[in-house]
Amino acid sequence: MIELSQTAAIILKSYYRGSREQLEVLDKAEGPVTVADKAVDRHLLEGIQAMCGDSCGYLTEESYQADDLELPQEWVWIIDPLDGTRDFIDKTGEYAIHIALTYQHRPVLAVVAIPESDRLYAAIAGGGTYLVTPDGIRKPVRVADGKNLNELVVVASRNHRSKKLIELLARLPCQQQLKVGSIGCKIAAIVEHRADMYVSLSGTSAPKDWDLAAPELILTEAGGKFTYQDGSALKYNRGDVSQWGCLVASTGKWHQQLLDACV
Repeated sequence: MIELSQTAAIILKSYYRGSREQLEVLDKAEGPVTVADKAVDRHLLEGIQAMCGDSCGYLTEESYQADDLELPQEWVWIIDPLDGTRDFIDKTGEYAIHIALTYQHRPVLAVVAIPESDRLYAAIAGGGTYLVTPDGIRKPVRVADGKNLNELVVVASRNHRSKKLIELLARLPCQQQLKVGSIGCKIAAIVEHRADMYVSLSGTSAPKDWDLAAPELILTEAGGKFTYQDGSALKYNRGDVSQWGCLVASTGKWHQQLLDACV
């Protein structure tokens, strides 16, 4: 899976260095799609299906249809070939690849690759999170938890900032913010000690399973927490891929206090 993710990153980087016209951007209701999204989606699906065949289900951003139901398999791969397509188009460098294997609606294996910085995070449930260097060295990573509540840095979006979310962020006991693109890059900022919290609040739309499954496991296996506002665990492959409501990710130490502030 590491090698497959690395080759997917190479494909994205090649498209990233091309022109907007070469990306063939198609604007959809849920956001833009490019030929890069589709190429990496094919690459990842072909690679994973060659390993797993029909024993698993496959849920990807590019293959999902609005009328799809919950996949019947216990083991389901959830894939976002290009998380942060808008940042990819705008060339901020803050885009990522998400790959997660879920078992009975929960992630058990995850990779989040950030091509422009050559960073790749991998996690297995119960096995911790590792930064995998381009030459294959694995370095364990852990979140930082030494700050006071008012010192926490909230990582937030540049683009997806509804009035409700702005009002919620203003109520938090911590007011320092770091603006970052894709959700994968946001969670990477937390495990890299550049930020301490992320909050998602749905409005007319919501993050999808493929936005969250891989980043969640990367964070939680590094010692953090990622839950719904009521403290319950996130669930995937439930038929509706949208993750409605308020979701909070943090380094863990102040997680309950942050959940209480989001009511």
